[in-house]
Amino acid sequence: MKKARIAEFFDRLAAVLPEPRSELDFYNPYTLLVAVVLSAQATDVGVNKATGPLFEKVATPAEMLALGEARLKGHIKSIGLFNTKAKNVIALSRILVARFGGQVPAGREALQTLPGVGRKTANVVMNVAFGAPTIAVDTHIFRVGNRTGLAPGKTPHEVELGLEKVVPANRKLHAHHWLILHGRHVCQARKPDCPACVVRDLCAYEAKTTLEAPPKPKRPRRK
Repeated sequence: MKKARIAEFFDRLAAVLPEPRSELDFYNPYTLLVAVVLSAQATDVGVNKATGPLFEKVATPAEMLALGEARLKGHIKSIGLFNTKAKNVIALSRILVARFGGQVPAGREALQTLPGVGRKTANVVMNVAFGAPTIAVDTHIFRVGNRTGLAPGKTPHEVELGLEKVVPANRKLHAHHWLILHGRHVCQARKPDCPACVVRDLCAYEAKTTLEAPPKPKRPRRK
């Protein structure tokens, strides 16, 4: 996709949603970190249902350690892989207290030393909590990057590097959210809603969907 079309692509997404926000509920960098770790292979809606009551009791690493792994599991048992995730949350909370004074670090390298935190999670925390212009490539952004021709790549990292090169500087801060929300609600995996897409004429996807014709009325049977 050419530079001018890419700029128009993001201008249109920005016009629809000038200030995009994460669909995960959180109250501070720590609760954001926990929510993102829990969201792996889970929906934001499901995570929010579990973390609503949890975050009423826990807002810091020290409070999470006081809660303990067993009670944490009770809060998040509706989320997939909750046993592993509970262990990671307790472990990362212990490290935050011991090494970082109970604060969530703002850098990718430090974040990725925490259990359960990979590059994607680190990028989300850096972007949402600290305002870094990072782009976390999940399954939705990977699909949009390839399907539209915006930043094709065989791996999430390739798509991330491609987006870092082509996204206009004035759009990088919110690019992650525009793309993930577009992929989640419009450019969906099985059947993209191309008729409702504001960038459909800029998109390289050849198998665009169309509005379905209304069913033809059945003729009454002759008596």
